[in-house]
Amino acid sequence: MPPVNALSLSRESDLVQNPDLPTVLVVEDEMMVRMPIAEYLRDCGYTVLEAGNASEAIDTVRAEGPVNVVFSDVRMPGNMDGFGLAEWFQAHYPAVPVLLTSGYNGGRNLPGGAAARARFIEKPYSQTQVARQIASLINA
Repeated sequence: MPPVNALSLSRESDLVQNPDLPTVLVVEDEMMVRMPIAEYLRDCGYTVLEAGNASEAIDTVRAEGPVNVVFSDVRMPGNMDGFGLAEWFQAHYPAVPVLLTSGYNGGRNLPGGAAARARFIEKPYSQTQVARQIASLINA
């Protein structure tokens, strides 16, 4: 896959969706939060899959195949939160980086294990911030 240049992400209007570019799984239960960031990432040229909770995210990956990066809220409904989802990805797809977000704890109380290896971005975030973090995870 061609590398994504984080500097080019600020010119999203010049980018066109390309199936050869990386796939990002956006996991967020609040549709009004998920839709704008998913659309922005599409405008940046990523293929974007969406899920409303961890169970949907796992089902999506099982149906669609592996993704290149996961961007997930920490707090969401269901029996698994974002930390648990990061643990699931570490167990099943250890090469897939996870970027977690929350407005509640600011990342100060991240648990140990695989979730501790996940990157964290505090809400509210800018779309450009998220795109740059994703690009750096993909290019790492």
